[in-house]
This record gives sequence, structure tokens and C-alpha cells, in this order.
Amino acid sequence: MPNSKTRRDFLKTGSLAAAGFIIVPRHVLGGKGYIAPSDRLNIAGIGAGGKGASDLAEFAKSPKVNIVAFCDVDEAQAAGSVKRFPKAKFYYDFREMLEKEKNNIDAVSVSTPDHTHAIATLAAMEMGKHVYVQKPLTHDIYEARMLTQAAKKYKVVTQMGNQGGSGDGVRLMKEWYDAGLIGKVTSVNAWTNRPVWPQGLAKPSGTHTVPANFKWDLWIGPSKYEDYNPAYHPFNWRGWWSFGTGALGDMACHIMDPIYRILPILYPNEVECSLPNQFTAAWTEAGYIDSCPPASIIHLNYPRTDGKGQIKVTWMDGGLLPKRPEELLPDEEMGNWDGGVIFEGTKGKMMSGCYGEKPTLLPTKRMKQEKLPAPKLKRVPEGHYVQWVNACIEGYGKGETSSPFEYAGPFTESILMGNLAIRSWMIKNPKLTGWGDKYLGRKKLLWDAANMKITNFDEANQFVKREYRTGW
Repeated sequence: MPNSKTRRDFLKTGSLAAAGFIIVPRHVLGGKGYIAPSDRLNIAGIGAGGKGASDLAEFAKSPKVNIVAFCDVDEAQAAGSVKRFPKAKFYYDFREMLEKEKNNIDAVSVSTPDHTHAIATLAAMEMGKHVYVQKPLTHDIYEARMLTQAAKKYKVVTQMGNQGGSGDGVRLMKEWYDAGLIGKVTSVNAWTNRPVWPQGLAKPSGTHTVPANFKWDLWIGPSKYEDYNPAYHPFNWRGWWSFGTGALGDMACHIMDPIYRILPILYPNEVECSLPNQFTAAWTEAGYIDSCPPASIIHLNYPRTDGKGQIKVTWMDGGLLPKRPEELLPDEEMGNWDGGVIFEGTKGKMMSGCYGEKPTLLPTKRMKQEKLPAPKLKRVPEGHYVQWVNACIEGYGKGETSSPFEYAGPFTESILMGNLAIRSWMIKNPKLTGWGDKYLGRKKLLWDAANMKITNFDEANQFVKREYRTGW
């Protein structure tokens, strides 16, 4: 073809060269399906077994994600992720991983037991990395406040792993509430079938050999040192105060999310609890204080942020249930298997299961009788994980997430107030020996949220903030 020109000739002599530059879309240069490096998110995982493995797999469903590294203290638990992501570098210690991979990663997913959430998350944020953290956001109230402040300080995109927060159910309920279909809400009941792991136990004992390729000291992390025991790892840690936050910490971030997302509330000002009598006796007399209770009832009082009164929220776990609404037919399901939430308003009630699933007005026939409002709130069809991925790529202040720390932090604080009440319940008066009066914590606790302090029972404040182990 004598009249043809090479691309180099054309750039030298053609009109494009005269213009001085050319902008070619990246997808043209890279071919169909090409994603530019600037549109990819390099993620490192802290925790690669159990929930960590499923979280990494969820992120990897996005073509915009590279899993470049992950760490886990237990190599056996991480084996599935090692196989799934053979190009990713494996570490035991998240601190080493963050330091060595700091120039290779954009974001971090934290899927560890509760007691290491805060310290791992803060380390990532201090390096300017976006973070996705499993629920509950933290182990302690103080930690939740610190992470909320840190997210703003370091200007990173954040998301707590309560997936129902990105679901359609909670948005439907919010639209019904805003349309006035149930009137002014005065009280809410929430419940779960958890725990489905052992709770209400004496402290485990005995000498056990640490499994090969399991870094027990790293697993303990910032908590007070304990000898290795299979009662803690890999799953049942949830039932021990040193490492977990019990049934409340596990499920309230899912079940109570519609309450906190829909109603005009921020921090509770009062909290009280009740526990099974036969357990409380054993809990203190037989040394069960290291274990979360098998069942509990928590009562929280919230001042409305609009100044128009109070809203009372009751939480039940361990198989305890609120009274079945009269508006619910005998054969209709109350919530779902995992639990549920019921809003009681001046004009009616509404209910959903865990994760905001199966939302409905009560009685359910109202769903056909009422003119339901048109959708107004933005939906999240891409889901909770990919929403965070996209927001990270867009950048801080541009992308949107359903549970950023500015929301998830105060929400987590509210939930952990229940655990503060539980742990305060059986504090003893050393001057008394009788059964009844020697337990000081059986009272309503008054909370000064601004200063993170119980104002009427100072002994309870020991549960607001842990002391980290030396070196952490």
C-alpha cells in the first residue's frame, strides 16, 4: 500500500501532531474490558480465614479489585485464601504487612476477632489507607469514638460490615416512616436467636499445645495475655469478654441498624439490663465473669435529636422474645430466624427481620390497603462490598458508603452500652457478703456521651476503655 503511513509518520506530519497532543480513552488503548490502573483498588486483608476469607472473596468479585496481600495469625485458617489468591503475599503480622506493602496497597479489610478491630484499623488509617471493618466496629466504646475521629482526620473512605445497611429493606422502612405511616415512634423492640456458640461458662483451664503455624501471641494482640485454649480459637472467642462482644456485638449491628438509621437518635442517655438469675449466681460465685451471659435484656433510652421527647429501645437475646404484636396473625412469622425489630408508633407498627429483610407494616394487610410512598432514597444494587470499592476509587468526600464511621462509630457505641451494663451488673461491694445487696451494678446507668462517662456509678467506667497489653 504505497499511500499508507505508519502511525509514527502520521503523528509527525498529521493534524494531530500540529495540535500538539492527543487524548486516547484508556479502554481504547487497553482493549475491550480494560480497566486502567488508576481505576483499580489494591486491597490487603487483615484476617484471611473464616469471615476474612469470605470478605476477600466478596471484594474479588469486582473486576476493579486486586487482592495484593493478606495476613492471618493461623496459616491453616488462611489456607483457602492462599489458594484463591496465589499472587497475594502472605504475612502473619498485620504490622509487618502494612509496613512492607504500604506502597502497594490502597485499602485494607479488617476481619479479625473483635479485640483487634480498632488497633488494626487505626494502623491502616494512619497510613492513609481506606478501611472496611467487620462489625462490631470495635470492642470498646472508647475505641469506636477514636476511629470515628480518625476517619475524619485521615480523610479515608470507611465502611462497617453490616451488609443490611445497603439493603432495600431499611430504605423502604425509612420511606414509610418519613411518610408518616406509623406516626411518631415511642418504642422499639429488637431481638436475636444468638448466641449459637457457648456463653455463660467458667473460664477454660488445662494445658494445650499451640497448633503448628499458629502465632498465638499475635492472636492475643492488645488483650491481656491468656494461655492458648481451643475454647477461644477459631470461632468461640465471641463468648469471652477478652476477645468478643457476645450476642449483642455479633448481631445488633445487623438487627438494630434500621432503628439507628431511621429514627432521630444519636447516643443513649440511660441503659439498664437484666440477666437470668440462675446464671448471675453462677457468673460470680463460680467465676463465670470472663464469659458473656447466655441471655440478656437491654433497655436503652434515647433523647430524640429533634428535641421532641424520648425513644425507648429494648434488646433481647438468647432466645428471649418481645410480646407478639396483636396486629400479627397467629401463623405469621415474627421477624425471621436470626431475629427482628418492631417499631411501635402512634399510628401503627412496622417490622422486619434481621438485615432489614421482609419489611412490613402491621397488620400485614396494610401493605395492600395503604398507598405506599414512591421510592426516594438511593438504592445500592452493587451491594455493600462493591459500594465501598467504588467509593474508594472515587476518593474521600466523593464516593458514598452506607455505614461510614461517622455513622457506624456512634451506632457501635450505642450497642456497646448494653455490654457495659451487663458487665456492670454483677460488680460486688467488697464490704458486704450477703447475696442481695452486695451486687452494686443492678441499677439504671446514666451516660454522659460527650465525655464517655457513667455519671452515677463510677465502677462501671472501667468497661468504657481497655488498657492495652504492653507493646500494643
